Amino acid sequence: MKKITTKGIEIGVINKNEDDYISLTDIARYKGPDTGIIISHWLSTRYTVQLMGVWEQLHNPNFNITEFSNIKNESGSNGFVLSVKTWREKVGGTGIIAKAGRYNSGTFAHRDIAFEFASWISPEFKLYLIKEFQRLKNEENDRISTGWDVKRTLTKMNYHIHTEAIRNNLVPQELSTNEKSMIYANEADILNMAIFGMTAASWKKQNPKKEGNLRDYARVEQLVVLANLESLNAEFIKSGLSQSIRLEKLNTTAIYQMKAILGTASLKKLIKISES
Repeated sequence: MKKITTKGIEIGVINKNEDDYISLTDIARYKGPDTGIIISHWLSTRYTVQLMGVWEQLHNPNFNITEFSNIKNESGSNGFVLSVKTWREKVGGTGIIAKAGRYNSGTFAHRDIAFEFASWISPEFKLYLIKEFQRLKNEENDRISTGWDVKRTLTKMNYHIHTEAIRNNLVPQELSTNEKSMIYANEADILNMAIFGMTAASWKKQNPKKEGNLRDYARVEQLVVLANLESLNAEFIKSGLSQSIRLEKLNTTAIYQMKAILGTASLKKLIKISES
């Protein structure tokens, strides 16, 4: 649960299936304390029913069109009342949900729907809500960028050790700068093959539209093991092991370490830090 403050009211935001859902219960508090009644009145209007129906048709492949037509025909009539429970049970709606819990209970709706509800509450409130929501998303993007820097730092820590071992043991002084670069790239691909099962060039060929390189899309646990392999490969190079033997040993080590760290508390903590 994340919180944003709009016009002095704290509003909860949760993530469900990679989408943001905003608390209608919190938004309704701007209008009055009887939040359930306020939401029910809005949900029962013909405009809202039509809005919800269009949203579900765009986003929900399991939406029950037949039941929706029945509800739409009834909407606007005297005594018509629509609850979140009825909507979800009859049409299989996913745009609005009711949650029970100590800290995140209430009615939540996909941001598209929540903004419409806020507009019904107050056009001014809606604009302030959108502004605060966008601020939240900007902060999240900043944290993601910072977290990614943390993950990439893991592999960079041992980079100097690795390149020093290559320079001192594999790169003859008489080679040109381009030839030396080829040796460095080749050794980098030894690590790529050991943990990702492909070279940087192969990945790029398979993902021509993606920016960056193979390691930019690595998971945290892969980067942790990659950092370890850089240090290990440096020692193998110093020992004079051939490239084929090093690749075999590095791959075996990568498999072992990945199995060992997956699901550990330390890894979960590191992932949490990288995403915060």
